[in-house]
Amino acid sequence: MKYKMICIDMDGTLLGKGRKISEESKKVIKEVHNKGIEIVVTTGRIYNNAAYFSHLLGVASPVIAANGAIVREKHTDKIIYENTIPTEECIRIIDLLFKMKIQFHFYTTDSIYCSNFINKLGTKLFMNKQLGYDSLKINYYIINDIDKWKEVFRKEEGKITKCIAFSLNKNKMKTLKIELNNNENLVYFGAGSKSVEINNKGVSKGNAVKALADYYGFKREEIVCIGDNENDISMIEYAGLGIAMGNAIDEVKRLADYITDTNKEEGVSKAIRKFFTP
Repeated sequence: MKYKMICIDMDGTLLGKGRKISEESKKVIKEVHNKGIEIVVTTGRIYNNAAYFSHLLGVASPVIAANGAIVREKHTDKIIYENTIPTEECIRIIDLLFKMKIQFHFYTTDSIYCSNFINKLGTKLFMNKQLGYDSLKINYYIINDIDKWKEVFRKEEGKITKCIAFSLNKNKMKTLKIELNNNENLVYFGAGSKSVEINNKGVSKGNAVKALADYYGFKREEIVCIGDNENDISMIEYAGLGIAMGNAIDEVKRLADYITDTNKEEGVSKAIRKFFTP
């Protein structure tokens, strides 16, 4: 089978030591991309940050961001697929989070709205400094009044891609998941025991990969997906070749066709060399 597209998760997958892409990974990916293989950054991160890493790889392929809520061409900004959270659902989410006293932030493609200063600071530290890519700047805002939040949602109607909610209180997070299970209009992905990532119903990396495959006219058998965590499960299941990282959760490993080394042991570059070099 001749594979035509590789979809690669970022955190815990392509990002290795120091949350950076190794020179070896960049080299291998560029070699394969130059042979005509689409290399698609496929992440839960905000679009502008995902596009930044795609630029660092030196590839021209589209980007899948916010757990699959948006698929977009980098150079034309053409939206191939999107599934955003409606305003009324955003309001229901913050009503719940305010009531439970859980911290949170919301994404658009280029902005992160944070619930307090500490939240903003932690988020900025997590995102890499995007030196030399002013067009991919991430805007940060602090909103701490519930009525102002509702104004934000109305202003950004149709643009909210994801919410992240987090708390050090594990019991609160368990209760939040129960509440979210009762809302059939939303989906969520676990990110450890202290946070959840909330998207609109139907959002998944698997659906986004399928939308991009349809856009190119690729068969699922021609697609490789590499990941490690809960939000990668759907694309590992969809792919013709699903690859789990050595550091992946058990469910991803169970569903994968192949398990490579960890993200800190060049797992991505080793897997690509195995399946794409003579």
